[in-house]
Amino acid sequence: MQTAGPRRDNRRFTRSIALAVALTTLVTSGLANAASAICSAHSPAHRVALVELYSSEGCNSCPPADNWLSQWKNSGATQSIVPLALHVDYWNSLGWTDRFSQHRFTERQQALTDLAGGHTIYTPEIFVSGRELRSWSQRDSFESRIGKVVAEPAQANVALELKAQQTPGAFNVVAQFTSKLADPAGQLEAYVAVYENSLSSQVGAGENSGVTLHHERVVRQWIGPVPLVAGNAQIRRDVRVQDAAADANLNAPADRFGVVAFVENAASGDVLQVAELAACH
Repeated sequence: MQTAGPRRDNRRFTRSIALAVALTTLVTSGLANAASAICSAHSPAHRVALVELYSSEGCNSCPPADNWLSQWKNSGATQSIVPLALHVDYWNSLGWTDRFSQHRFTERQQALTDLAGGHTIYTPEIFVSGRELRSWSQRDSFESRIGKVVAEPAQANVALELKAQQTPGAFNVVAQFTSKLADPAGQLEAYVAVYENSLSSQVGAGENSGVTLHHERVVRQWIGPVPLVAGNAQIRRDVRVQDAAADANLNAPADRFGVVAFVENAASGDVLQVAELAACH
């Protein structure tokens, strides 16, 4: 009887070690519960194409572009195309206020246009890695531009880590940025964009009056620019999509929210590298 106690203790110890290993594996793989789940991603060795669509619910030529962009909603696995939809605000005075619009997106669209020597902004407008592509709807033209970007070696590294919170649309973001190039002029800047999928609006006025619009990869929060200093930058932030909790009962998909992080040359508008990560649960 005296030997039974130590054996039970050994079994308890073995089970404790096994449980600890299992829990560690769950956390590091992003499969723990929503209060503590952590997931991560790192940009690849080649350049990734950031595709920015400038759109508005008040524009009747925008829904086809919105639908076009949505085909790359889950393109992160390909490590080639990272899409974002940025809703501008200059249509809001023409009958319908786009609830996803932000003036900073109008400013970014104008800034990218100015850097390229242009003057006019419009919707829908597509930029690939910081450069306008007017022929985006022509498959060969779009694929050619993407192919050229992806064929280039990455000039920066981007690492992302997300920790989910219990509140829908809330998580902690840590983004690390490292340049592979010398940047004596201090022109490299880091950004983080929080996006939301599976959105819809019933438009009651304006050019799309009476139409139900569907959106993917809509940017809800925009963080940056943060300058790279000595080739490095970090963005650490607790983020929350303000109206997400109200929709928590709508059986939202697991990939409803996510984060995109990228490095940009402020002097040219060129996006050097991108990483993206869907929020873990």
